[in-house]
Amino acid sequence: MQKRTKLLIVSLSAVIIVLALGGIWFRQRSAGQVQYARTTTPTLFLHGWGSSYHAEEHMTNAAKQAGVTDTIIRADVDRQGRVTLIGTIPAKAKNPIVEVGYADNKNTQYHTDGRWLRNVLTTLQAKYRITKFNVVGHSMGNMAIAFYLLDNAGNTRLPQLQKQVDIAGHFNGILGLNDAPNRMKLRKTGQPTVMDADYKELLGLRTKYPRDQVDVLNIYGDKNDGTHSDGDVSNASSQSLRYLIADRAKSYQEKKIVGPRIVNRSATLKS
Repeated sequence: MQKRTKLLIVSLSAVIIVLALGGIWFRQRSAGQVQYARTTTPTLFLHGWGSSYHAEEHMTNAAKQAGVTDTIIRADVDRQGRVTLIGTIPAKAKNPIVEVGYADNKNTQYHTDGRWLRNVLTTLQAKYRITKFNVVGHSMGNMAIAFYLLDNAGNTRLPQLQKQVDIAGHFNGILGLNDAPNRMKLRKTGQPTVMDADYKELLGLRTKYPRDQVDVLNIYGDKNDGTHSDGDVSNASSQSLRYLIADRAKSYQEKKIVGPRIVNRSATLKS
C-alpha cells in the first residue's frame, strides 16, 4: 500500500505564516505591504508523513525574515509521546512559532498523533502558561490536528485553538491508497459521496468542533491535469473538511493553488 504526502508551492510560505499569525486573515495595505497583528499566542507547525520539523523551516524562517515573528523554538516528540522543548519563548515574544517534530513520523494511528499534539500543548501550558494557540498543518499533520480536536475540543482546561491553516489535507482519502482521481464527489452540502473509515470518525467534529471560535483557512492544490488533485490528494478530499467544521467555525475560507508547478514530495508506506 502506498501513502503519499505533498508540499505546496514554497513561495506561498510567507503568506501562509501571515494568515496564521495575523489578527485578520489577509489584508494588503499597499503593494508589498501586509498588515498583521502582534500577539504572544504561539503558532504550532505540524509536518506530514515521513517528514520532520525540517520541512517547516522554509515557512518559519520566511516569517522571521519578514519580521512577522522574532521567536522560533522546537518541540521534539519521542516515540513514547514525551516532549522536549528546544529553545525559549521570551515573555514578550512576537508571534512565537513552535516547530513540532514527531520521532515516529510514519504513525497513521491518528488518535495517537492527536494525543502527541496534546502533549506538546500541555508542555507549553505548564512552562509558559499559554491559554490560546494557532496551528498550521501539512498533509498528515492535518489529521493530527483533526483527531486532537475530535478527542479534546470540549476540554476547556486545555489551550484553546484560535486559528487553523490546513495545507494539502487528505481528510477523506489519498489517491492510490483509498481514492482515485474524480471518483469521490461532494454534494451541495459539502458531504462526500464516499467516506473512508477515518472520515467517518471525523464526522464527530460536526458536533464537537469549537463553535464560533476558530478562523480556518484550507489550502489545496490542483495540477490542472484533469485529475482535480495535487497529484496525491483529490481536491474533494481536501475540501471535505468544509462539511466537518464550516458550520461551527468562526470563519472558514478555502484557497486553491492551480498549475503544473505544484511540488509533490512523495513517500511510501508499506503496511
